[in-house]
Amino acid sequence: MTFLRSLLFMVTLVLFTPPFIIVLLLLTWLPKRQLRRFSMIWVDFAIWLIKHLLRIDYRVIGAENIPKVPCVIFSKHQSAWETIVLQRIFNWPVFVYKKELHWLPFFGWGLYFMPFVGIDRGAGKDALVQVALRGKERLADGYSVIIFPEGTRVAPGSKKRYKIGGAYLAAQAGALAVPVALNSGEFWRRKAFIKRPGVVTVSIGPAIDPTGLSAEDVNARAETWMENEMRRISPHLYGNAETPAPARSPA
Repeated sequence: MTFLRSLLFMVTLVLFTPPFIIVLLLLTWLPKRQLRRFSMIWVDFAIWLIKHLLRIDYRVIGAENIPKVPCVIFSKHQSAWETIVLQRIFNWPVFVYKKELHWLPFFGWGLYFMPFVGIDRGAGKDALVQVALRGKERLADGYSVIIFPEGTRVAPGSKKRYKIGGAYLAAQAGALAVPVALNSGEFWRRKAFIKRPGVVTVSIGPAIDPTGLSAEDVNARAETWMENEMRRISPHLYGNAETPAPARSPA
């Protein structure tokens, strides 16, 4: 049954996405805000499928920590689940993503017209500047910016080095940094066809005020909270391992 549900989910999205994107492309003359609102039709449909077809629900801890103003959201990244559902948990969010996704048929074309922050990951330190400049523009326009500091999907129970981009943006823009821990990968693993039913925990931590802090300090505080929280919501994956010291590399 799990296999059939996963297959039906994939087939339904594959059939629904191309015509939806074609309609979106016909509406690109609309203001970005309106286009972003229209895109939420796809998001809400996907969330409905995830909940009722895949039987993957979610619970949010710490919703009271979501700022009333645009902020920079640091999120763990374990699967495609959070790229969909976080768009409903937070108000007017946009993602930092790699421009290479524009080459994906239909889905990538739709991304191009969203007010997201596309960066060239091969640009080295210039990518940091891209995140800061475009991210500040989005924050000024009233959007919150979601960034995955580890840069890619990471298997449950593992971690990668936290990159400085999101913290640099928060420090430069004077925007609150909001850490988010989640365990979506326990039900929807990276590149896995089979999605297992369950309840994803999304835990939102207290906002970090960057005033008087360096980007490295903001990054370290976000990493410490996120990794400690991962051990709290998924203790079976960590055992008695202590939280590793945050990396302080500027790259």
